[in-house]
Amino acid sequence: MSSFRPRERKILRLKGYDYAQPGAYFVTVCTQHRDCLFGEVAGGEMRLNLHGQTVAECWKAIPEHFGHVQTDEFVVMPNHVHGILVITPVGATHASPLRGANWTGARSGPRPGSLSAIAGSFKTAASKQINRMLGNAGESVWQRNYYEHVIRDEAELNRVREYIASNPANWNLDVDNPQAGQTP
Repeated sequence: MSSFRPRERKILRLKGYDYAQPGAYFVTVCTQHRDCLFGEVAGGEMRLNLHGQTVAECWKAIPEHFGHVQTDEFVVMPNHVHGILVITPVGATHASPLRGANWTGARSGPRPGSLSAIAGSFKTAASKQINRMLGNAGESVWQRNYYEHVIRDEAELNRVREYIASNPANWNLDVDNPQAGQTP
């Protein structure tokens, strides 16, 4: 349906691109093994279960932890999340829960304030809460990485917003749907 659907899985980032710079980014985060953990789509609408509600709350809370980030359109699907993150020019300083307050760049890991740090922090927060509910300390909720697309202009931003908003209505055709193509 759209060119925004992440299909190529090998190259995940643009070589030489600074993912901490201001801009809008379309992000997709998938569950481990594409397990449907967050609810179900019924009648073209996503019905979140408790785990899906937790994921939605964690996504909405991103700006509370990263003052230079705004969330835009997003949807939690049964086994993935699509969302737009906007990194603003105001470089707020903060401690990433993944690296601690004294991150210097000497250690491996994402640069504080970068898209990787933001996505990693979101995944960590949601995983901890879901695992606490399930009694599964340390279990993988998410795939190891995430997919992103740099949004280059307002027209593209609007197309991505429409893609995200229409995702539940198109679930029956989605390649991430384990029952895609089956009659509901």
